[in-house]
Amino acid sequence: MDGLLIGRFQPFHLGHLKALQFALSKVDKLWIGLGSSNKPAQKNNPFSAKERKEMILSSIDDSMKEKISIYFIPDMDNHVKWIEKIDTIVPKFDIVFSNDELTKHLYSKRSVKVIPIPFLKRDKLSGTNIRDLIISDQRWDDLVPEGTKIFLEKLNAKDRLKIL
Repeated sequence: MDGLLIGRFQPFHLGHLKALQFALSKVDKLWIGLGSSNKPAQKNNPFSAKERKEMILSSIDDSMKEKISIYFIPDMDNHVKWIEKIDTIVPKFDIVFSNDELTKHLYSKRSVKVIPIPFLKRDKLSGTNIRDLIISDQRWDDLVPEGTKIFLEKLNAKDRLKIL
């Protein structure tokens, strides 16, 4: 059985890692969709799809890498067309992992099972919070996996975020 997990991962943090582990415990293969892949760098989407893919791959172990494939999912103005676009990008799947009500509604109309993801420290583990901590020179590196931390430091994410 295969599953789909879509997120922006801006940046990839420990909550996302826990979500991947949860999803992988339910399926044989997991397709990870990097949302907003067609958006230029902006305040809420500062990292490209390629950079986010690198963050994820640098933050997971080989056993996880063997069970996942990563796909770039562009934003579209129409949610129904967005779901149809996903069908052209991602291989067939049986389960969608999502806490988004609209996603749940759209996939349930297609008889695709939607499983909610347990949140981990949602108040601290959000991309917005982590980006804000980076910009304001506060501690953030304990909220992301080691691979993401190294990637963001090498990228000089703080300067990019300040510019945006």
